[in-house]
This record gives sequence, structure tokens and C-alpha cells, in this order.
Amino acid sequence: MPGDPSSKKLPFALQPGETVLAFVRRHWLYFSLKMAWIVIAGAGGAGIAIAAVAMTYGFGGLPGLLSGLVIAAWVAYWAVRGYFTWYRYQNDIWVVTNQRLVDSLKRHWFHHQMASTDLVDVEDLRVERHGVLQTLFDFGDVQCQTAGVVQNFVLRGIPQPARLLAVVDGARDAARRALGPVDTTR
Repeated sequence: MPGDPSSKKLPFALQPGETVLAFVRRHWLYFSLKMAWIVIAGAGGAGIAIAAVAMTYGFGGLPGLLSGLVIAAWVAYWAVRGYFTWYRYQNDIWVVTNQRLVDSLKRHWFHHQMASTDLVDVEDLRVERHGVLQTLFDFGDVQCQTAGVVQNFVLRGIPQPARLLAVVDGARDAARRALGPVDTTR
């Protein structure tokens, strides 16, 4: 998987004997398209407002000052929104270890949502890729059905989903072999 998983800072502690096999975040295209929209909305809206104010009032006097403050607030709003889009992209991660699958999301500084499932509880795996962009840029979803409390782990918009499926599948099989044979006579 891209990057060295051992060099990443994880939002959780590893258990004894646990090693990171894959560290994944959404494909860069998700982030790029959202940021492009924010730049267009922020800068485009500000540009239109500046042109309208300049033609109507100019920037002198009270109307110009108030218009300038409104435009500054508009730009600040979109800048903050851009920051939190970047923050969420950086902190929306999935980690596959030799023992479990962890889904961690931080939307902002005061929010953290994390779910974890043991690999032995992963029952079915499926890759979905729809559309031209996902095919051209090789990204899609990996769906993991589990026997645990969270019955479906969906890793959305990740790069090289088939490769990650192979990592999870191999780690799951190794974790099951490590448990030994299951006694079904009881």
C-alpha cells in the first residue's frame, strides 16, 4: 500500500504483537475535487461581490466598508471550510493490522469516531468500483461484512481497492490459522 505504514502516527495504541499491514486514506481525487469546489465558491463569490460593489458603490464610505467586511467574512468562511476539508481528509483513515481492521474519522478537533473489528470476524469481502473516474484512477470501495457489532465496514474511495482486499483477505486467513482448529462437536 502507498507509504510506509510503520511511519504513520496512529490515533490508537497497537496491541502487543500487533503490526500495521496497511494504512489507507481516501484517494487524492476526492480531496482535490472538494478543494477545487471550495476555491471556486470562495474566490469566485468574492470576485463577483468585489466587482458588484466596485461598480455600484466603490469602496469609499460606509457602504464600501461594510461590503469589504462582508467579502472578508465570505473569504474567511471558505478558508475555514477548506481547512476542515483538509483536516478531515488527513484524519479519515483505515488501518489493517495483523489482528484487526480499524476505521478512524476526525471531522474536527472535538470529534473522533473509531470502530474496530477483529480480522477473524470478517466474513465477506467485496470491491466495488463504478464509473470512468474510478476505473481510470483505480479507486473504489472495499466492503467488509463482519460478525461483530458493526456489521459492515465500508472503506470508501480508497486507492487500489483490489490490492487492499488481498491484504485484508490474507491477514484474515492468517489470523484464523493462528487460532487453530475450531471444535464443532459441542
